[in-house]
Amino acid sequence: MLISLIRSGGVNVVTVIMYILSVLLTIFLVLPLHECAHGFIAHKLGDDTAKREGRITLNPMKHIDYMGAALMILIGFGWAKPVPINTRNFKKPKRDLALSALAGPVSNLLAAIVAGLIKNGLAALCANRILPLDEPMAYVFVFFQFLISINIGLAVFNFIPVPPLDGSKILMAFLPDKAIYWILERQQFISMGLFVLLILGGFNGIINIASSFFENIISWLTFLPFSWAF
Repeated sequence: MLISLIRSGGVNVVTVIMYILSVLLTIFLVLPLHECAHGFIAHKLGDDTAKREGRITLNPMKHIDYMGAALMILIGFGWAKPVPINTRNFKKPKRDLALSALAGPVSNLLAAIVAGLIKNGLAALCANRILPLDEPMAYVFVFFQFLISINIGLAVFNFIPVPPLDGSKILMAFLPDKAIYWILERQQFISMGLFVLLILGGFNGIINIASSFFENIISWLTFLPFSWAF
């Protein structure tokens, strides 16, 4: 997304700074939350691999992946180090792996909801003249809107059913074993193809459509508690 902002031309420098700050917050807080959620749910379902390796933590240094972080800044999509999960420890491996995988993108949607609540809460205070609606406050709104969009985009991106994304693990809960083995045997090549398509913007269309859908829902939900103020 940073590349898109720069290419668009005439972008306010402060807007770019707000974008970078929102990405950094996502890298150092939300992505660790995403990975921690995977490990936490896996632990609750019987697999303590992540707990034993110290990955059920919000410490960003336990989760940060430098390539994924760089891509987060440049194109708006990236990743952290995947939390180790051993499906042999699950009572129902397919189901429990899917639930553990689902926890990650759900954490991103929850982060977007929290950001939306803060943004609309500040807007309500401004509407009632408790806070000034000035230029600095406008950039605060820009920051939270970036934060909302980035986390919705990450959730949608991770729902794509292509290895190694979370969506593939959710999909596997509904596939026969033969299909799962076929995917796992070719996972490395599929992942390389995903990476190339990601760089080339091959998923931009579907991600934008799905992101708009979730953003409209979250915008409506987070506005409701403050609708009285407008």
